[in-house]
Amino acid sequence: MKKSSPQSDISRRDAMKLISAGSAAGILGLFTSRESRAETRTTPAYAAGMPPVKIKSVRAIATAPEGSNLVVVKVDTTEPGLYGLGCATFTQRAVPVISAIDSYLNDFCAGKDVDNIEDMWQSAYVSSYWRNGPVLNNALSGLDEALWDIKGKRANMPVYQLLGGKCRIAVDCYAHASGSTPEALAERVQQFKDQGFRHIRIQQGGYGGVGTMPKEPDFKQAGFGREQDMYMDQQTYLRRVPEMFDYIRKKCGEDIELLHDIHERVEPVDAINMIKRLEPYRPYFIEDPFSPENMGWFRHLRNQTTVPIAMGELFNNINEFRDYMVDQLFDFIRVHLSQIGGITPAMKIARLGEWFNVRTAWHGPGDVSPVGHAANAHIDLAVWNFGIQESHFWNEKAQAVFPGCQTYKNGYMYINEAPGLGVDINEKEAAKYPIGTRSNWTLRKSDGTIIRP
Repeated sequence: MKKSSPQSDISRRDAMKLISAGSAAGILGLFTSRESRAETRTTPAYAAGMPPVKIKSVRAIATAPEGSNLVVVKVDTTEPGLYGLGCATFTQRAVPVISAIDSYLNDFCAGKDVDNIEDMWQSAYVSSYWRNGPVLNNALSGLDEALWDIKGKRANMPVYQLLGGKCRIAVDCYAHASGSTPEALAERVQQFKDQGFRHIRIQQGGYGGVGTMPKEPDFKQAGFGREQDMYMDQQTYLRRVPEMFDYIRKKCGEDIELLHDIHERVEPVDAINMIKRLEPYRPYFIEDPFSPENMGWFRHLRNQTTVPIAMGELFNNINEFRDYMVDQLFDFIRVHLSQIGGITPAMKIARLGEWFNVRTAWHGPGDVSPVGHAANAHIDLAVWNFGIQESHFWNEKAQAVFPGCQTYKNGYMYINEAPGLGVDINEKEAAKYPIGTRSNWTLRKSDGTIIRP
């Protein structure tokens, strides 16, 4: 008796079931070979995948349409017309970031697969052997965000969809109100309230009251330092801040969340005492009370006051966040995304924060490019533990350089819902605004001693 082949070895009972069900196609399939059945099967579009795309080149584009140095990375690919943009803005030291991108990242990335973002981040992070500082992290951020931009374009989705989809309708933001006097400040706060903002950061003068101090510093009279060096009287500032909160609360009401940035400009003990005095005015948060050199003071602060604290703008390495978040020593993650390396590490920090009820508050002033603001916003939309986002209103020059800039309505930021990050760059317009190399972050006491930011 001839032995039946595996391809035709079915039971008569199964065949009769298929016939009774009218499945002629099923019967024919049972008696054909595995190979012939595979030839007739069509792979669904969603399972077909996408052909591999390689990195062709990585380069920096620098521009300063509003005065601040902005650096953007452009990753060109082997697929015609497909490229990605990422923010690599380190305003104070833009030139070395550009060098790191053009001289190192281009050679490191050429020929690699655009899809493998995590592998690219990890390999670039350790390829210099010593762990990255702000220059190399910003270069890496530009690459990382550009790869996310490309992935979104390939998937025909905004990046937030790739991060899990929307958790909220739009990105709630705070505006930044400043005035040389309490009266001028209150007027500015009211203007933002009228625009629909529910959160407003307040300060008198520049950070630490710079520009509003009552006397000329001794170092200026002695000709010490540079002419453009700034001056801060720390005790005047410490007295003014509680008075400022009291005035704004009385003048502008209780239906507004007030924020303030110390910018690490006073001694830790003084910062703790001042924050305690602010409790009656229930700040939404107080930002950066201590410099990175004084992180040990956070436990003392937490034991002294319930005022919420935002921290992390000066952090470079994502490991700097871990213990303080786990110990719940601050309430908001205050991060310059490009400073830590882009979207990939920021998502890890945000996810860690969710476990310990620490919310996000990404850094978003005018020295974060519109591409960087878009990266902030896509994460803001996707993570559950979003807190608040810093806003910036781009002038016409910047909007011409960066088509697709964010827009604001009723205190919310709205992104361009195009695939990827949604922001493009006009290189011809960008070239009209060359960057500079001057940075004025030198702040002194009256006797000329440097104050650390």
